[in-house]
Amino acid sequence: MSASNENLIEIRHLKEYFNINVGLFKSKPLKAVDNVSFDIKRGETLGLVGESGCGKTTVGRTILNLYKPTDGEIIYNGKPIKTKADIKEFRKKATMVFQDPYSSLDPRMTVSDIIAEPLDIHKMYQSKQERRDRVLELMSYVGLNSEHASRYAHEFSGGQRQRIGIARSLAIKPEFIVCDEPVSALDVSIQAQVINMFDELQEKLGLTYLFIAHDLLVVRHISDRIAVMYLGRMVELADAKEIYDHPQHPYSKSLLSAVPVPDPKTARENKRIVLSGDIPSPLNAPSGCPFRTRCQYATEKCAEFMPQLKEISSGHYCACHML
Repeated sequence: MSASNENLIEIRHLKEYFNINVGLFKSKPLKAVDNVSFDIKRGETLGLVGESGCGKTTVGRTILNLYKPTDGEIIYNGKPIKTKADIKEFRKKATMVFQDPYSSLDPRMTVSDIIAEPLDIHKMYQSKQERRDRVLELMSYVGLNSEHASRYAHEFSGGQRQRIGIARSLAIKPEFIVCDEPVSALDVSIQAQVINMFDELQEKLGLTYLFIAHDLLVVRHISDRIAVMYLGRMVELADAKEIYDHPQHPYSKSLLSAVPVPDPKTARENKRIVLSGDIPSPLNAPSGCPFRTRCQYATEKCAEFMPQLKEISSGHYCACHML
């Protein structure tokens, strides 16, 4: 993981609102992603963590324009992605590994056709032999044998299916991959193999990842920096080691206190920070800071306006009125 100082992806004030029907002829915006900004350097892995429903997956899908952004700017390699032509070009360099290896692969297609689908769409080969050679090369990258090419996805285990999905994402020689909880549906024994494969592919092919997950141990292992989301907002962003050793936001502290520690003595000494109440609905988010209804430090100021994500030490950003 040798990140350069050059930004490959820049996200500026990204918003993704979905109109939800709340009555007869009435709709209300569900703010899945609300004013999120961050950068990802070339060759870097940015981990994105938070509870289910906080907007992590929506961020990844909106960056790739699978959802049309409500507002904000997506800049790739210094160029804003605005027109349909921009999106088409961007999708030749950016792709996604989906969470569920069972539903993201077409059961009617052979492994060879699944992996070659992006090549077919972008017409990236001159002959059938070139297409086949590229498919076999991609299969070798992810540890699949050439005899697997003519088989169907249902004949494989979950770990092997995810490898097929990863091979498909590499077909167009991308620079940037959104990994949407790529190991959460897999057995723990398989997770480590897939995570190590992501590391090896990054070294070999010079990839840049946005790695979305809720398992903080997985994120720590693979990420250079980690961003924490809560209810559509980014609340903290720092180097992986810094955020683990010195979390600043009350929500980050609570998340990290729940990470299991293998040493029983250390685990007994660790104080678990249990949050009160349930995560609010994004349809009826609290005014001001979205975390204030569950925060023990909340004051009247927290209800009045949302704290800005500001730099509190070198490279460490946090959105909290208490800092």
